[in-house]
Amino acid sequence: MLRFALRHFTAILILGALAAWALFYLPQSPSFAVLQMKRAIDARNGEAASNYVDFESVVKNAGHEMVQKQTGGDPMSAMLGNAAIDLFTKPMAQIAKAWAVRKVNDGDPAVQMPNAAVVGAVVLLHRNGDTAYTNFKDNKGQEWEVHLAREDGQWRVVEIKNIEQLLEKLQREEQKNLNAP
Repeated sequence: MLRFALRHFTAILILGALAAWALFYLPQSPSFAVLQMKRAIDARNGEAASNYVDFESVVKNAGHEMVQKQTGGDPMSAMLGNAAIDLFTKPMAQIAKAWAVRKVNDGDPAVQMPNAAVVGAVVLLHRNGDTAYTNFKDNKGQEWEVHLAREDGQWRVVEIKNIEQLLEKLQREEQKNLNAP
């Protein structure tokens, strides 16, 4: 056994380093959180998938982004819009979470994470302490910039830039479903 270990010392060291990385570093990384979220979505477990998204933060950031685009620099409009966003963030986040959980549980293709997008997100993930972000383009040509933050030891999505295009698309799909006979 000792002779085998001496002969394969480098391979044993590499395997030991990989095992340590997989046991101690990987589960604490934002990449692992993205993979776990994909697994929960693929398993149609909406509650588990929703644990990886801070809906209040996503709704608040999306609202502020849309107000900024709509007001065009008018401070009074921006102040009123941001106040309304702050007032309605919690109820809108609850609605968004319920909608997302229902869509994931139903296996809706609109909320599925394509494998290529997940790989792209993980490869292009930029980490800075307790925050991380990624930019990628999905197979439908939609640009994504997703921000994650570590809250209470768990990585969660806290902001999705340019979410307005996604909301418009979802609104059109829901309208189509309502108008269908």
